[in-house]
Amino acid sequence: MKNYLNFETDIKNLEIEIEKLKNPYNQEGLTEVDTQKISSTQTELDEKLRDIYSNLDPWQTTMVARHEDRPKAKFFIDNLFDDFISLSGDRYYGEDKSVLTGFAKFNGDSVLVIGQEKGENLESRIERNFGMMRPEGYRKTIRLMNLANKFNIPIISFIDTPGAYPGVGAEERGQAEAIAKSIECCMELKVPTLAIIIGEGGSGGAIALASSNKVIMLENAIYSVISPEGCATILWRDPKKMLDAAKAMKLSAKDLLELKVIDEVIPEPLGGAHRDRDKILESLRTSIFKNLNYFKDFSSEEIMNERKNKFLKIGRNKGFVSNSEDLSTLTVKFNNFDKILKSKKTLLGSAFLVIVLLFVAFSLF
Repeated sequence: MKNYLNFETDIKNLEIEIEKLKNPYNQEGLTEVDTQKISSTQTELDEKLRDIYSNLDPWQTTMVARHEDRPKAKFFIDNLFDDFISLSGDRYYGEDKSVLTGFAKFNGDSVLVIGQEKGENLESRIERNFGMMRPEGYRKTIRLMNLANKFNIPIISFIDTPGAYPGVGAEERGQAEAIAKSIECCMELKVPTLAIIIGEGGSGGAIALASSNKVIMLENAIYSVISPEGCATILWRDPKKMLDAAKAMKLSAKDLLELKVIDEVIPEPLGGAHRDRDKILESLRTSIFKNLNYFKDFSSEEIMNERKNKFLKIGRNKGFVSNSEDLSTLTVKFNNFDKILKSKKTLLGSAFLVIVLLFVAFSLF
C-alpha cells in the first residue's frame, strides 16, 4: 500500500483511477477506449507530479525527506555493494542497531560502509530506534573507521537521522563526547570519505558521520542543525510555524549547494526517490564511483588537507578572509600565557636535569 503526503491528494486520486482502469478482474478486458484513458490519465499524472515536485517549498521537501516509502540505508547497502560483512559492537558497552556498519566490495574494491537505518515498518523502526544513534553507535563507527584507516580502505556513510538519541541513558554514557570524538576521528582520517545524505541529516547526529571529503545529498533530502518544528518552537514558541523555520534554515540540497556546505546534489526521479528505486540506485552508483575515482591518485596528506580546507572554506566568503580559496592567511595564534607556560616548563625541565646530574656527580665522589 502506497503512502501519500498531504499535498499529494491529486496524485493519489489519479493513481487510484489508473489502478481501476487496469483492474485484472475486469472480465471484458481492456478495450481501446480503456487503453487510451489509461494513457491520458498517466500523462496527466506525470504532469501533476512535475508541477508539484518542481515547486516544493522547504517544508514540503522536509516531508518528502521523511516519507515512509523513501529508500533507507539498508536498501542502498544491499543493492550497491557486494559481499557486505556486518560488524557490531563498540567494545565498551554494546551494540547499536540504529547504525549498520561493515566492510564490502564496491566495483571490486574494499570499502567500509556505514548506514544510519530508520527501519521500514513499525517493528523495525522501534528496533532501529528510528535512526537515532546512541553513544555506542558512534563508538562503533569510530572503531571501524580507525580500522579502515589502518588498511587504507575508503569510507562511505549513508546519513538518515532526525538526530542523535537524547535519552537519559545515552547522556549518562557520554552522548556529546561520543559525537565529538566521531567528528574528530572523521577529520583525522587519511582515506577518502564520502557522506551521502539520503533522507534527514539532523544536527550533531548527522555531522558526526558527515565530516567527510565529499558531502552528497539526494535532491529531496534535508540537512540542518535542528528540525523545523524544533526551530519554530524555540524562536516563535509555536511549532506550527515550521514553514517559516524551514525557509529560514536553508535546509534543502539546492540551498546548501549554493552555500557550499555540500559538494553535490543527486537528482531524484520524478515524485521522489521512492517512485523509481532502480533509477536512484544507478545515479548513486555513478556518483560514488566518480568521487572515489577522484581521490585515487591523492596521497594521505592531500586527502586530509582537502577535507580540512573544505570545512575551513565554509562561510569564508562572508567576510572572514578576502579570498576564500586562499587559506594561507589562516594561522594558529598562541597567546602570551601559552608562551609563558611553555617557557616555564622548559626552565623546570632544565632545572630538574641539572639537579639529577649534580646528584649523580656527588654520588660518584
